[in-house]
Amino acid sequence: MSTIVVLKECKEYDEEVEKRIREGIEELGGMSAFVKPGQRVLLKVNLLMKKTPEQAVTTHPSVIEAVVKLVQEAGGIPIIGDSPGGPYTVNALNSIYARCGMKELADRTGAILNENVEQVTVPHPLGKVMKSLTVTKAVVDADVIIPISKLKTHSLMTFTGAVKILFGVIPGLLKAEYHVKLHRPDDFAEMLVDIVTWVKPTLNIMDGCLAMEGDGPSSGVPRKVGALLMSTDPYALDVVATNLIGLKPESIPTIMAARKRGYISRMNEVELKGDDPFLWHIEDYLLPKSIMKNVDRIPKVVLNFVLNRVRSRPLFNYKECIGCQDCYNNCPPKAIVMRKQKDRLVPVVDSAKCISCFCCQELCPKEAIGIKKPFLGKLLFK
Repeated sequence: MSTIVVLKECKEYDEEVEKRIREGIEELGGMSAFVKPGQRVLLKVNLLMKKTPEQAVTTHPSVIEAVVKLVQEAGGIPIIGDSPGGPYTVNALNSIYARCGMKELADRTGAILNENVEQVTVPHPLGKVMKSLTVTKAVVDADVIIPISKLKTHSLMTFTGAVKILFGVIPGLLKAEYHVKLHRPDDFAEMLVDIVTWVKPTLNIMDGCLAMEGDGPSSGVPRKVGALLMSTDPYALDVVATNLIGLKPESIPTIMAARKRGYISRMNEVELKGDDPFLWHIEDYLLPKSIMKNVDRIPKVVLNFVLNRVRSRPLFNYKECIGCQDCYNNCPPKAIVMRKQKDRLVPVVDSAKCISCFCCQELCPKEAIGIKKPFLGKLLFK
């Protein structure tokens, strides 16, 4: 049986957003099919770092506000939350809420901003690589979980959407441990699917009005896609989203991990409703520089030996670097050291320790970290 994905065209963040979200959720049975009066509804949004909505790094407030209103109409209690990169503290959360437009949204609508920074460890016997998970208590306390993701490219995982957003249920700096243990994209994808199978999101919504291409999830370029997507199935949502921007399912580790477990991973397994997908015909969507294309052309016996010699690495732009040490403090394998250069400290990466997770690039507030692909890597992975 196919799963419904509702696709709605929405080119601007204006009054059309609420209209399109409302129409889309009605196609799925209406918000009252997912939220009952008195239920605590966690809107798990993408608040990666302190960026304004126009930078396309975080979920846009207008999309979140539309969902808040529908939850309130159904009698639910909307709680906005995420565990961004870096320390998971009340001060850090409130700083990000303010910068990303969440504080104004909450003041305007009465939605609650999560300030509970407790964490709990829960068993997950059905997990493939994770038999237990340490998650934010806000997730455990919620009756309903509605992730509202942002359509973006990702330097490690190629694409981040409805599945990848749930990595945000892992508290702050603990994410680094997962990166170290599971630094290969395929292994990391298996962990992400484990998280999804534990969370069991009720409804999934994706903000693709203004998306991100290139070196996402934070240093890419905003790209108008003009789409809002909704589904009860996060895997199906990602399949449709990647199809819109011209990416093959086989190039997305999370989609392939889902396929191995029998979840939806192909367009012919999806029932599309809403607007015609041919409104979008994007073939030039920019991928991160770190992505290695056509890996299948290299024999597997040679691949592991080759990868360590051609893998992309972070490249620091010292003219833009402000020496904040966010990269140093959040590097999962501790591959970054701070060294004195003239009158200041600057980050330097130890290539032997670097696992190419690009957390440093993802969390840099000044976008001062690029991606360097070795010449041999460019030749092999065109």
